[in-house]
Amino acid sequence: MSLLEMPALVPVHDPVIAKENGVYYCYSTHGFFYSSSDLKSWKYCGKVLEGLPSWIFDFVPDSDGKDFWAPEIVFRDGEWRFYYAVSSFGKNTSVIGLLTNKTLNPASSDYEWKDRGKVFSSGKDDSFNAIDAAVCADENGNDFLLFGSFWGGLALLPLEKNGFVKEGSVPKFIASRQKKGEKLPEVNPVEGGFIFYHNKKFYLFASHDFCCRGSASSYHIVLGKADRITGPYLDEDDVDMLFGGGTILRDSFSFERFAGPGHNSVFKDDDGKIYMVYHAYDRNDNGNSKLMIEEISDFLK
Repeated sequence: MSLLEMPALVPVHDPVIAKENGVYYCYSTHGFFYSSSDLKSWKYCGKVLEGLPSWIFDFVPDSDGKDFWAPEIVFRDGEWRFYYAVSSFGKNTSVIGLLTNKTLNPASSDYEWKDRGKVFSSGKDDSFNAIDAAVCADENGNDFLLFGSFWGGLALLPLEKNGFVKEGSVPKFIASRQKKGEKLPEVNPVEGGFIFYHNKKFYLFASHDFCCRGSASSYHIVLGKADRITGPYLDEDDVDMLFGGGTILRDSFSFERFAGPGHNSVFKDDDGKIYMVYHAYDRNDNGNSKLMIEEISDFLK
């Protein structure tokens, strides 16, 4: 894996990158987004939303009403689908919403994010937390929603062709810090999941331990792979990620300058190169989070 040399460090958290007409767009928590022609020099473009849709407060009444967390963006059926989460820190009173747009270019006359409403939600009586959405397709092109943070861990739900959860579906957990044969720990630090399909294998990336503590963050990126999208996802020691497994890819010892690397996404460029995108906390800048991009094409062969 090789880290891209970037002339400027971009302040993002929970980043995801999409590409349209030769332009890369990076989206992050709080709705900030940037554009680039080379993945190195980034231009600030503003916010996806100023304020949240009013229906959010039916599900998260104590939200501050300003920002969302951990976006995901995919292109399906001629439209861009933008998933986002709203929650209260430390609670699983959460909701995942959906916006759609014809284009990512804010200068286009067709540019308009349209609110499509709720995709999935969770409450205090649920064993899951409806945040950190990622959309992944199986080998037949059927989409699934991967989500979860702490509580029971990471889980999957099948999606309809319109991008919403299939009615009556039950979450299937695929990653946790629970040890096999033991009870689920009171604190279950696993989140930020992402599934990437490559060479007939499904790769599950996740973040273990704790973010959002600046240079003291213990976040680190782990990986497992499976033959089916529903798992089991095994690490290099054949430990199931459902029972605490995960091969460490990046941690606070990976770079001298950056701590707590985590909450990654993955995308494949037009030339076939595969990139892992994540944030890490800058020890040289008061622990502020920065955009990190690595090519991982050789690693996944």
